[in-house]
Formats: sequence, C-alpha cells, structure tokens
Amino acid sequence: MAPRPVTSAERVGDVLRDLIADNTLEPGARLAEVELAEQLGVSRTPIREALRQLAAEGWVELLPNRGARVASWSAAELESVFEVRSTLEPRLTAMAVDKARETDIAELDELAHSMVAVGSPGPNQDIDTLIPMNAAFHRRLVKLADAPAFAAALASAVRTPLVARNFHAYDDASMRRSLAHHVEIVAAMRAGDSQWAAAVMTAHLHNARAAVLRPA
Repeated sequence: MAPRPVTSAERVGDVLRDLIADNTLEPGARLAEVELAEQLGVSRTPIREALRQLAAEGWVELLPNRGARVASWSAAELESVFEVRSTLEPRLTAMAVDKARETDIAELDELAHSMVAVGSPGPNQDIDTLIPMNAAFHRRLVKLADAPAFAAALASAVRTPLVARNFHAYDDASMRRSLAHHVEIVAAMRAGDSQWAAAVMTAHLHNARAAVLRPA
C-alpha cells in the first residue's frame, strides 16, 4: 500500500515546529496567517490548520481575537515541570529496572548508543533526529514501569516543545552528560540496580534543568 501523501498543513506544521524548536521563532512571537502564507507559499487554509494542530501539541497559543503566537513558559512554569519530572521519573525508572527483560535492556542499549552517535557535539550532530529518539527512550522506561497513575501525571507535565527546547539550550558539556546518562541508565538496568538507575535519572533531570534555566 502506498504511503498517505503529506498534506500542505502537515508540511507547514513541520516547518513551524523546526523554527520554534531552534528559536528562530522565539517564545511569544506573533504568528500572522497572511505573513506565514506568503513566506511559505501556501494559502491561509493550511496555515490555519497547522496552527490549530500546533496549539493542540503545545507549540502555539491561540488567543481569542488576537491570532496565534509561539507558546512561552515562565521560569516558574519550567521549574514546576522539572519538579514534577524529578519526583516521578526516577521512581518510574527504578520500577522499570525490576520489570525489564533482557530484550528490553538490549533495545534500550541500542537506542542509547544511537543517541550518542547522532547527538554528540560536532559537525554531524543531528538534533532533529535526536529529539524523537530521546522521547522513545523515556517512553520505554515509563511503559516498562507499568504504573498508569504515575505515567498519566508525568504526561501532563511533559510536553514535546519543552523537550525540544531543552536540547537546543544545551551547551556541548551538557549534551555529552545527557547522552552519557542514557547509557549509564542502561548499565544500571543490566546490573539490576534500581537505586543506581534512579540516581542517574535524577542527575539527568538536574542537568537538563541547569541548561534550560541557566542564568542569563
């Protein structure tokens, strides 16, 4: 079966996500339909559809009678996100250790090393490829933990736009630490050491917080 063709709205959405993630479109920036249509060479209809989808995903805010703007988060809001993540993710990671099979660990290990390959600082670094891989790694840990209430609480706090911005905020040292943490979490899982895995996840989140909330 032939793949479904990509719609104009989906193409527009992909372009805008990239521009928001790398801060070309900064938080709070106005997104005027007419201007975007001219810049991207499409009609206003796919622009409008793309903005609605991006709003549902948390990338964009739709304001009554004022159009759309890039979503922004205050330092206090970001602090609250990291507080929730630091409370729940280490615990979920520890629970995942106790339930992971050898095949699960092998898949996570492959993913962690693939992230090192694409995310390490240098001319071949590919953040756009790294972001979904990172999301898959964290989702896999949550799924292995099999704790629906914790997973739901975490999902309400974690938004793809925030994670995307995290990576673009990292300096080289922060990125290397982040990538190494994934590898070390797998090592802790292979050792069956839930406390070690939870401690590394805690360090992982503190590294992200320091990068994103670095003083100006």
